[in-house]
Amino acid sequence: MKVLILSATTGGGHMRAANALKEYILSRDPSSEVKIYDTIQYVSPRLNKTITGGYEYMAKNTPNLFGGMYKGSDKNSPINRPFEATLTSRGKRLTPILDEFRPDIIITTHSFAAEMISSVKVRNELDFPVITILTDFAVHRTYINEGIDAYIVSSQEMVDQLYDRGIDRRLAYSYGIPINSGFLKEIDRTKAFEEEGLDPALPTVLIMAGSFGVTDVLKIYHKVVRSEAEFQIIVITGKNEKLFETFEKYLSKIDINNTLYQLREMYPTLKQQRSNYRNSRHLKPSKSTKLLYFTDQVEKYMRMSDIIVTKPGGLTVTEAIASGLPMAIFKPIPGQEEQNADYLVRNGMAVRLKKDKTCTDIITDLISSPEKRSRMRQAVLRNYNGNSAEKIYELMLKLIEEYKQKKGSDALDI
Repeated sequence: MKVLILSATTGGGHMRAANALKEYILSRDPSSEVKIYDTIQYVSPRLNKTITGGYEYMAKNTPNLFGGMYKGSDKNSPINRPFEATLTSRGKRLTPILDEFRPDIIITTHSFAAEMISSVKVRNELDFPVITILTDFAVHRTYINEGIDAYIVSSQEMVDQLYDRGIDRRLAYSYGIPINSGFLKEIDRTKAFEEEGLDPALPTVLIMAGSFGVTDVLKIYHKVVRSEAEFQIIVITGKNEKLFETFEKYLSKIDINNTLYQLREMYPTLKQQRSNYRNSRHLKPSKSTKLLYFTDQVEKYMRMSDIIVTKPGGLTVTEAIASGLPMAIFKPIPGQEEQNADYLVRNGMAVRLKKDKTCTDIITDLISSPEKRSRMRQAVLRNYNGNSAEKIYELMLKLIEEYKQKKGSDALDI
């Protein structure tokens, strides 16, 4: 089987989904050929730089503008047509890949890739199935295109949303987003805590900080660590070197301040007591914290944790759901992250960290209430789709066979 997966690097989730699916296909059939293309980069490096750079800049610096553009692009408006025409035009450049590789099936994990291959397939009347995987928890119109044989979504709600937009329910499959196979396996928790030097008896809060700004994650940690509840923290900064280095210095400062405070308490002269009082107002309370840079063992840390504090990106959320992990959502970007957050809260899988109620209060409430965490965990498990990649793989085989039979019947008619 020859599989072409078209993705893009705007956000990290699209490529992660593509690679997870490739991993599963090859595990089932090592003889398969699976190629993944960063579609926008392939058809136009300049366009890719504009889109990717613009996405990252607006998401971080002008999130409300980004949200407005995201919402606007979800409408069938003349304003969107020039960009759609650009994608259609650039889509023609995918033809050499199709001629050379001659795939049996095409999978897309990005809406722009779906738009481009749709235009090529329809215009040239090409005879292969196309599956589109939506990598968030709400439907956006850019994923809906002619010539798509199946839409993979994360929930029945999204099946209904597609139907409301004119898509036959028979084309929508609530299989969920493909994730790395490691998230589908249980771990030896006792051994994992021992390896990481953490206490298995304490609740564990995981902060996935890679998509936060440096200031944002330090504020979160500063508030979370002030909780009077007893727990320990794991912080994963991802490939954000500046964040990791800043966080490392911050934690070192906490350790130094706590050590000085303890030394002063051992020698309580009147002068030192005054000094203790002044310093204690700024002292950061101590919580055992495991700081990690980029790691390929995220699944282990999720399985070890009782709560995850994160931004609601589609892949991270899916990985947390597969790990049975309740979520505390921080500062979702208007647009797909906001929609993801709404879905999670509406279905009891997450709470929001809002300005009108501090992170400290919310985390304390969750840590202090095993019953509440248990209810959230049950909600998470109810929304777990199982092995998405396995279901998509079986659907791929089915669609390929249907297309072969159609070609055979067409040949007989001739």
